[in-house]
Amino acid sequence: MGTLDGKVIIITGASRGQGEAEAVLAAQAGAKVVVTDIIDGQHVAKEVGGLFISHDVTSSEQWANVVQKTLDAYGRIDGLVNNAGIWKPGGITKATEAEFRQIIDVNQVGVFLGMQAVSTTMIAQKSGSIVNISSVAGMRGLRAIAYAASKWAVHGMTKTAARELGAHNVRVNSVHPGFIETDMLPQGIESTIANQVPMQRTADAKEVGEVVMFLLGDAASYVNGAEIIVDGGFIA
Repeated sequence: MGTLDGKVIIITGASRGQGEAEAVLAAQAGAKVVVTDIIDGQHVAKEVGGLFISHDVTSSEQWANVVQKTLDAYGRIDGLVNNAGIWKPGGITKATEAEFRQIIDVNQVGVFLGMQAVSTTMIAQKSGSIVNISSVAGMRGLRAIAYAASKWAVHGMTKTAARELGAHNVRVNSVHPGFIETDMLPQGIESTIANQVPMQRTADAKEVGEVVMFLLGDAASYVNGAEIIVDGGFIA
């Protein structure tokens, strides 16, 4: 018996990296998985026996399409993992306005639209779990101002949504990864990991995914508005 048996889970940005790992883990735990991404994710959907929907998270119309197609296929929505995100370095003197707006649009507005899109269904069901992927950059300063701003926003929106939706038995929590082995891992950080991460290593995407699975499952039934840091002690 899997911890997510019978649950229907939407995971954005799931065509590769951390999102793909989360999709695989969710399927292994018994969930029906809806894979969404702006790039092709048919291979992941096939691997997990789920559904792929092409999806730009910055579009409210496309979010409505994802919700409708999920309901048409499975009849309910039990979980949403707002995983899709982009990264670009650049401090206050280097970041361009265009880069800043792009990152905010994907990382912040996309999460807002996702929570809004599934909330009506979850409220009607009187159950649901939303997991927003933030970052340790949403807990401290970072020389990537747009990325940090977006991830702080995810942190705050999570707590706001948790207070609003909790009365309907819909839980909203955030996960804050540190240095994870994905395409978004910055280059040349070996000395940072050696000197500032107590566990002195990066994490496999599955290590973040396992935390996400816990929050999606019934074992976390009273966990709401929490932030869980998965960083090997980096910001401790």
